[in-house]
Amino acid sequence: MRLSFENINKNLVIKLDGELDHHTAEEIRDEIDREIDHYSVKNIIFDLSGMNFMDSSGIGVVIGRYKKVSKMGGEVAVININSRVERIFKMSGLFNIVKRFENKNQAVDSL
Repeated sequence: MRLSFENINKNLVIKLDGELDHHTAEEIRDEIDREIDHYSVKNIIFDLSGMNFMDSSGIGVVIGRYKKVSKMGGEVAVININSRVERIFKMSGLFNIVKRFENKNQAVDSL
């Protein structure tokens, strides 16, 4: 799993490339939390264009980051989600707490 970050006006855009599963979840969670704390981020935008698999540990990473930013009045969004990962989001109910946008600009403008 590769991560890259972009901070746009207190919106942390996180591009995930690879698989978010029980093998990578703890390291990913820790790295994202460091970025959130370092930049005093309000909102998180997950760019999932490069993600090809996510299991329940990945769902936990998303929910945990939602809890972290929602305490500060922030929100979580996803962009560029593929059909396989979208199905996981739907089945798990993540779309009840995570907003979906078509692209980064739309997400930044709306959050």
